[in-house]
Amino acid sequence: MTQANQVNSLLEQINQEMIKQDLWQSTLPSKEALESEQPFCCDTLSFAQWLEFILLPKMQMLVDSNMELPKEFLILPMAQESFAQIEEDTDHLLALIAQLDAVFA
Repeated sequence: MTQANQVNSLLEQINQEMIKQDLWQSTLPSKEALESEQPFCCDTLSFAQWLEFILLPKMQMLVDSNMELPKEFLILPMAQESFAQIEEDTDHLLALIAQLDAVFA
């Protein structure tokens, strides 16, 4: 399986797991919130919102356009920190994010 195929599969699995865990929202954040210059838009979005509205669409666009994927990628520590504060069982979601990180290791 190519790197792009692995990434595509993991993006879909992360998307589905976020929906399953009720971490997906249908309301787009404000334009200003999406334009934050802070890492993970931590000053304007929750980590789940950043995944949904920033990372997943951007990575999907790269895969769909056959563009070069990032050389380095590490979001698991932020995911662990962010999801430790919510009630949902995020173990499977964290495992998927760890797999996504590993694709770029």
